[in-house]
Amino acid sequence: MVDPCFWRGRRVLLTGHTGFKGSWLLVWLQELGAQVWTFALEPEPASNLFRDLVQDRPPSDGWQHQIGDLADLEALKSLVLEAQPEVVLHLAAQPLVRRSYEDPLGTWSTNVMGSLHLLEALRLLQHTCAVVMVTTDKVYENREWAYGYREPDRLGGHDPYSASKAGAEIAIASWRSSFCGPALHQTPHLRIATARAGNVIGGGDWAADRIVPDAMRSLARGKPIPVRNPKATRPWQHVLEPLAGYLRLAEVMATESAPPCEAFNFGPALASNRPVRELVASILEHWPGKWLDQSDPTAPHEAHLLHLQIDKAHHHLGWKPCWDYATTLARTVGWYRSVHEGATPLECCLSDLNAYTASMSAAP
Repeated sequence: MVDPCFWRGRRVLLTGHTGFKGSWLLVWLQELGAQVWTFALEPEPASNLFRDLVQDRPPSDGWQHQIGDLADLEALKSLVLEAQPEVVLHLAAQPLVRRSYEDPLGTWSTNVMGSLHLLEALRLLQHTCAVVMVTTDKVYENREWAYGYREPDRLGGHDPYSASKAGAEIAIASWRSSFCGPALHQTPHLRIATARAGNVIGGGDWAADRIVPDAMRSLARGKPIPVRNPKATRPWQHVLEPLAGYLRLAEVMATESAPPCEAFNFGPALASNRPVRELVASILEHWPGKWLDQSDPTAPHEAHLLHLQIDKAHHHLGWKPCWDYATTLARTVGWYRSVHEGATPLECCLSDLNAYTASMSAAP
């Protein structure tokens, strides 16, 4: 599903590499032999996967590390001119719902204007470049229905994070329509698509106000897991699943004569849509402990029911999830327990990545 030959020696610009998903994607790109230029904010001051990984794999000829803010258009232009990327994977964002209530303007600025700054910088390129702009499954107007959302469904967003990502989708689509093409004010070189995924889990996520990091911190300290929304249902998927989708989407956009420059959903199979209560119970099967219901009816709004239809990615890209719910939970909890018992994060990431790529190879 992911072609190692395509990525070997490929010039790639990756934003958001100091975040959870970005750290995993950086490791994967390194294993594929890509030449990677990166751009992101400093990693969070608390526990951080990127900081742990870079201790064992510091910047080298294979990848270059740059700290910067998407608000800095000139820095982005300089980086684009230096890297001359053939593929761009844009993951940088303010990714937390609850933080978006605390800093709505910063969330909108990063997620919308930051994305447009990157696209403006990419107009400098004079060669074909496949651009995957990552948003979220929360871009849809959530009606709390049992049906999965499809790419043409109406965009929305109750909270600032979700709305800002929906806004980014509209802004990116407008940019593509306005500035990608053969006219004098356009560029024929950029091929731009958006990727919608969310609720990824996996080893190394230490973000605040996420159920798996909250659970792992509590279990490591021998304390009960605090659960804010036990009835909320989410499409749980391992972080490597959508990353495989982003890589595959970039491959198709870069190599096809009529690339699918549009939105794609990446999510798990229907059976992986489970309530938070059930997720916590599954975690405790692998790492025994207890949990506490800390539901708060006065807390800021978060969606309760969310599910994506993924048939478009399957038919157009040949992508489909490889790991079922049980495997996802076992690999995720196993990563944290192994690190807790002394293994290095890089060892655990490579173990999961090798297992996942083996599953891809074995898939029919």
